[in-house]
Amino acid sequence: MLLLNQERRKIVEIPIDKITPNPSQPRRIFSQAELDSLSASIQANGLLQPILVRRNGFGYELIAGERRLRACRIAGFKTVPCIVSDCDEKQSAIFAMLENLQRQDLQLFEEAEGIQRLIAEWGVTQEEAAMRLGKSQSTLANKMRLLRLGPEERRKITDAGLTERHARALLRISDEETRAQTLDLIIAKGLNVHQTDELIEKILTPPLPETVKANRTTFVVKDIRIFMNTINHAIDLMKKSGIDACSERKETEDYIECVVRIPKIQPMRRAQ
Repeated sequence: MLLLNQERRKIVEIPIDKITPNPSQPRRIFSQAELDSLSASIQANGLLQPILVRRNGFGYELIAGERRLRACRIAGFKTVPCIVSDCDEKQSAIFAMLENLQRQDLQLFEEAEGIQRLIAEWGVTQEEAAMRLGKSQSTLANKMRLLRLGPEERRKITDAGLTERHARALLRISDEETRAQTLDLIIAKGLNVHQTDELIEKILTPPLPETVKANRTTFVVKDIRIFMNTINHAIDLMKKSGIDACSERKETEDYIECVVRIPKIQPMRRAQ
């Protein structure tokens, strides 16, 4: 017990092989290039921020700082400076997820899965979780919606480097087979977000039945007649007002041409 109290008050050096991963770690993808860069920095400057761990039956379990721990392993460190926390398993899971969610480089599905686990751990609503995480409820809801995509869809989106907006656009397609085919097309053609939106809009807009097309044609024809009647009515009104206006109409297979002539100088009317 005395050892535990001493550990809590100071930074202690712990053998790396005594530290096991946190099973609640939301991050699944680690860039090797970034780890190598961090490792080189740690070798040159030392580990500036200790790793947070907790004791378990086998030694220590990582709470926060997995990237730093991995980089130290790459650097060949045998021990690593740590702060030992007395938190329980549930608190450890929450700390691990919070640390990663506060970073900006979490992959979009890792972030959504981490938020989902936090909501389950806290036993709160999306609205309450949004308040705790400092996010708007709409932002949180949009991120959670990403989990409607299946594991294979998530993998393809991640491997292709598509954005959250690509993923949200795909969610507009409810049919899984159509959505999968659309995703493959987006990746194959390297479509940006705007192009993806246009493609999905086209997919979701069915072609008009022939009867509807015929009705639309009839409607346009009727509209043309209304326009011509309006022109004729205007000519009649001008004539009744003493304006010697006239119109000429020529119709071909491709268009109707209507020319209206209105004299600039009007004849003087005789007094009655």
